[in-house]
Parts: sequence; structure tokens; C-alpha cells
Amino acid sequence: MNKLRVVLDTNVLLVSIARQSKYRPIFDALLLGQFYAIISNEILNEYVEILERKTNAIVAHNIAESITNLPNVEKIEISFKWNLISADPDDNKFVDCAIAGRVKYVVTDDKHFNVLKEIPFPKVDIISIEEFMKEIEIMNAENTG
Repeated sequence: MNKLRVVLDTNVLLVSIARQSKYRPIFDALLLGQFYAIISNEILNEYVEILERKTNAIVAHNIAESITNLPNVEKIEISFKWNLISADPDDNKFVDCAIAGRVKYVVTDDKHFNVLKEIPFPKVDIISIEEFMKEIEIMNAENTG
């Protein structure tokens, strides 16, 4: 069975790291290799930047290094910028990565991504963090059952 390929919006990664977070199963599933996370240099840089703001540089770089060393994290080069999100152009790095990385979903609760539902080509599906949690639960049930 092919593993699910996704791009995680920065906020999704951020809220899933803390051990006491209700979204921790996402980070645990990533660490256990239950899905592929596709990233680009731009996304990794944003992860680090935001983590530094929330924690400190050492923690941010340790998390980033841990993530990039996982066998189920694929770092890709972006060769084309689609510019599909005009409301917040900074979000386009996630869309471009999703297209180049042939992912099933961008996992996000950011409303700027809703415009993608109206764009027929290139098709980029989005899924909320709650919906992704349900996918993780299904994966866990399949792995234990």
C-alpha cells in the first residue's frame, strides 16, 4: 500500500509537536513513518523561523534536523511557481510544493487555501487538521487490527 503524501502547513506542524497537544498523533505518525511529508527549502525555513519565535533557535534547529532526517520526509526542489493564492502569497510555497511533490493533500486550517477548491487545474486538495486526525486514526486502526 502506498503511503499518504501530504504537505503540512506550518501551523499544523506547530500545534502537533507538543506532547500534551490533542494534535500530537500527527507528529507521532510522522515520526513513525505512517505518511510522507513533502517539504521544500522555503517550507523548512518557515518551520524553523516560526519554531524559533515560539521556542528558541536550538530547539527549532533540533526539530528541523530531526524532521529532515526522517526517511519519510522528502525534500523537493520547486521549479515552477503557480501563484494560486493571491490573498496571502506567502502560502503559495505550500501549494507549489504540493504540486511538485504529487501529494494527496495540503493539511491546513488556513482559510486562504479555500480558493484552491475553485481552481480546477492544477488540482490541489486541502484537508483540515481535524480531518487529517481522522485519517491518522484510520491508519492506526489498520496497523493495529
